[in-house]
Amino acid sequence: MEIFQYLEKYDYEQVVFCQDKQSGLKAIIAIHDTTLGPALGGTRMWTYASEDAAIEDALRLARGMTYKNAAAGLNLGGGKTVIIGDPRKDKNEEMFRAFGRYIQSLNGRYITAEDVGTTVEDMDLIHEETDYVTGISPTFGSSGNPSPVTAYGVYRGMKAAAKEAFGTDSLLGKTVAVQGVGNVAYHLCRHLAEEGALLIVTDINKQNVQRVVEEFGAKAVDPEDIYSVDCDIYAPCALGAVINDDTIVKLKAKVIAGAANNQLKEPRHGDLIHEKGIVYAPDYVINAGGVINIADELKGYNRERALKKVEGIYDNIMKVIEIAKRDNLPTYRAADRMAEERIARMRNSRSQFLQNEKDIFNHRR
Repeated sequence: MEIFQYLEKYDYEQVVFCQDKQSGLKAIIAIHDTTLGPALGGTRMWTYASEDAAIEDALRLARGMTYKNAAAGLNLGGGKTVIIGDPRKDKNEEMFRAFGRYIQSLNGRYITAEDVGTTVEDMDLIHEETDYVTGISPTFGSSGNPSPVTAYGVYRGMKAAAKEAFGTDSLLGKTVAVQGVGNVAYHLCRHLAEEGALLIVTDINKQNVQRVVEEFGAKAVDPEDIYSVDCDIYAPCALGAVINDDTIVKLKAKVIAGAANNQLKEPRHGDLIHEKGIVYAPDYVINAGGVINIADELKGYNRERALKKVEGIYDNIMKVIEIAKRDNLPTYRAADRMAEERIARMRNSRSQFLQNEKDIFNHRR
């Protein structure tokens, strides 16, 4: 790929290539934008088909974190790391310690966290070399398992979307079809059941399904049937790209609100569900509870404070809906606009401050 052409097109700030021969470390740190603050984003370890594929993934994910952090109201920019390798057999202590030294060399411009293919234990090893890491073991004062907090944010965002679709944010008696009932969705189902929602669930893991059926009185359906069930709200909480040409025609829900990342297969699918009158809670806005939670670690973790911030996902979804109405946009594009407007305001504020400082200096001369 034409790396500098790509960086210029999407306004990236920095890409760092990290290599440590002894441990086998091959990592790429991508920093997209630090207008709002240091770049925060996790470290992913994956067996990429090529170095170009790894670079592209790091860049794409870093840019996504800029929008996610901005939309969540965090004073943080966007970054991401990918480590090339098989997380099942290529990990070692030296690798993550070496990577931690690379993070430390950036002097706080980038803060990392757990992601696909990495664990709390990996973050603890990074923490041996740098303080610019979150999601470490609770014994070090971290926030622990983020799943319950992420689920709470999705629940709050779902209520906001329901208010737009049904005129009330009460989920009592509403039927919610939950696709995937892993760690996050299990806690989401608990919130929904406590409010009196009716649950239809599916998952390829039968034990996960059985747990929510037994504990929350959910009805189970086969994975391929979840799109066409009669429901008020469809909650994708597993794979991405589930909103596509094949599924949109089957959906009967008035709201789409779930924890999965990259729910739209293509941007145009966001346009299609908008045309159908479905209220879509953009994924990176509604599932931001996890990043809000770990960001609180930077202040010395306080769970009550973190949960209060996560509650604000309700307001963030409402803001997205307001922008969508104001500018006649689908909500997925309105979410981008909300993030971009916040970054632009901060950039303009800083520019004005620097100009004022320059004017004062010239006046004194």
